[in-house]
Amino acid sequence: MSGKLYVVPTPVGNLADMSPRAVDTLRNADLILAEDTRTSSVLMRAHDITTPMQSHHKFNEHRAVAPVIERLKAGETIALVSDAGTPGISDPGFMLTRECRLNGIPVETLPGPTAFVPALVNSGLPCDRFFFEGFLPAKKGRATRLGELAALPVSFIIYESPLRLAKTLEELAAVCGEDRPASVSREISKLHDTTHRGTLGQLAAYFRENNPRGEIVIIVGGANQEKAPKVHRNKYKSI
Repeated sequence: MSGKLYVVPTPVGNLADMSPRAVDTLRNADLILAEDTRTSSVLMRAHDITTPMQSHHKFNEHRAVAPVIERLKAGETIALVSDAGTPGISDPGFMLTRECRLNGIPVETLPGPTAFVPALVNSGLPCDRFFFEGFLPAKKGRATRLGELAALPVSFIIYESPLRLAKTLEELAAVCGEDRPASVSREISKLHDTTHRGTLGQLAAYFRENNPRGEIVIIVGGANQEKAPKVHRNKYKSI
């Protein structure tokens, strides 16, 4: 009888966001596959989880999948985690879950944290329908992809590094128009959790002068959606 793979979301910032079910799943697994065992060990210590860990990341997953499948076929219970959020969403995970499907091995994904959902809701932009892009191409195909995103009629979501944020906002303003409403969220659920709202032109100008730190999520309003609302003060920062 085969074992089972559990895909376990982990907090994107605040360790208290870890669910009791996720903790129990990790404690009861035979093995935890972690994107970075050093990063995950902090979470494991915080929740008194002593299950053995093994590295499973984008640089080794091609050769690591087959041995994991064999352990699952032998009846082991294995849990997959990434550094933060839900594995498979801009993190390793797809390749392993695909192989489980091909081999008839059950996979159960726990509900839990992912950075783009709170960023999308915080943005104040329409979120009944949206498009998740994740990280843009670094070079080849980038301009073409930006043009395709600009034409979408729904809000779209981009993950970005703080070092490239200002440049990406400038590129978005050039293809979408400087008046397109958008938001930038950083350090979601952490101490310095901040959302800036405004137009792409305003956000590009702001972040040219204010270098951010931490994890970044950009939300851009869809083509032909309503114009950016008037700026007002609340617990989030408007440009």
